[in-house]
Amino acid sequence: MNIIIISATLPALVLLYYIWRRDKYQKEPVKELLKGFGLGVCSVFIAGPLEMLLQAVGLSPAEPQTWLGAIWEAFFGVALVEEGVKLFFLWLLLRKNPYFDEHIDGVVYAVAVGMGFAAAENIGYLFANIEQWQSVAMSRAIFSVPGHFMFAVAMGYYYSVNHFALSNKADRFKVLAVPVVLHGIFDSLLMMANVTPQFGALLWLLFVAFCLILPGFANSKIKSLLESDRMNQGSIFRW
Repeated sequence: MNIIIISATLPALVLLYYIWRRDKYQKEPVKELLKGFGLGVCSVFIAGPLEMLLQAVGLSPAEPQTWLGAIWEAFFGVALVEEGVKLFFLWLLLRKNPYFDEHIDGVVYAVAVGMGFAAAENIGYLFANIEQWQSVAMSRAIFSVPGHFMFAVAMGYYYSVNHFALSNKADRFKVLAVPVVLHGIFDSLLMMANVTPQFGALLWLLFVAFCLILPGFANSKIKSLLESDRMNQGSIFRW
């Protein structure tokens, strides 16, 4: 059991450590990162029941049979719920956080929440597939956990943009919209492959291509915030 829990949480902790190391100027206290990670774990226990509720009332298909159903489930039944809950917990973490004083901090804390979510979700998946947990752990370490990392970078980036600079309604909308779109594309490609196995190879290639694009997108956002911090040392703007 211990090895399963370690296998489920280690990829998330490695990525959390990575983004903490990227923070060049004023690293966030470990206790605050652990708090964010814990809130991310808690978010699973809200997102999961919400997803089941949507399925129970017929607003989200538990097992989509068409591409349209798969896309609806991916965006509305999963991505919107999970990213919305994570954003709520990120807001709870940052609304009175005195350490949130650099642009990159939004990404660091969003990743903390996202990695807590990913770790808890991983534990559930591995124990639900106990007979082949090794292969599930490997697959999720390569795709799912990094996916949640990229979604968190997008959320944290736009959270910081809104927090530190004058913003418009479109920018505020992106705090949730961009991670939902990324998460929705990620999940819909996999769900569509399950619905139509005859197109499975093509959809899998599209999925892998999308996963290869995401790191460049995330890295550009991280570099942008780090550059803002380099240029604005000592300047603090509040949302």
